[in-house]
Amino acid sequence: MGKPRVLIVEDEEAQAELLRYNFERADFNVAVAGDGEDALITIEEQPPDIVVLDWMLPGTSGITVCQRMRSRVETRQIPVILLTARSEEMDRVRGLESGADDYVVKPFSPAELIARVRAVLRRARPSLAEERLQCVDITMDVGTHRVTRRGRQIHLGPIEFRLLRLFMERPDRVFTREQLLDKVWGRDIHVELRTVDVHIRRLRKALGAHGDDDVIRTVRGTGYALDMIGAMN
Repeated sequence: MGKPRVLIVEDEEAQAELLRYNFERADFNVAVAGDGEDALITIEEQPPDIVVLDWMLPGTSGITVCQRMRSRVETRQIPVILLTARSEEMDRVRGLESGADDYVVKPFSPAELIARVRAVLRRARPSLAEERLQCVDITMDVGTHRVTRRGRQIHLGPIEFRLLRLFMERPDRVFTREQLLDKVWGRDIHVELRTVDVHIRRLRKALGAHGDDDVIRTVRGTGYALDMIGAMN
């Protein structure tokens, strides 16, 4: 938990595996898609923090993937870095106009690409680069695992801490129980869905220990979110 999640969209298997290896060494969670349609499905099912997207893909091109992402409210804020062998200025302009945040010309070193990814993430998701998260009256110090609300310390177990961190990194976003299981417990851990509800109740109890309002919103039939609007009322 806490590692930035990068989706690599690359149809050349050797290149994709090289990038996966280097990003994992750099402490990223990595997903790989081999074509544009697979990428769009992955982005919808498990939105990454950033997409590293090859321009030249079989079927749906990288440019089209980027344009579709920018056309949807749910994905338009996810940063995109385009990878391409095209180095002409007009190609670069076209890539940026499609909605890409940056543009890396092949051949490139993995270290350069990772540095570019970190730079874009710092601009797009400051919480990934900072050790301190703040949502309304809740403050989380990621480094020391300390949480306070209105200046009073909140005692959380490890699972509750990871749940709250996920909510605070993306306030108002609704997470399904399946998404919470995957992101907090891990994809390879078998845990029943009702376990999520148990830990949400514990998190609510801890956050309301001093009589403060409940900021965890239940979306019936879907999941949970950190309710920023309700918390400000």
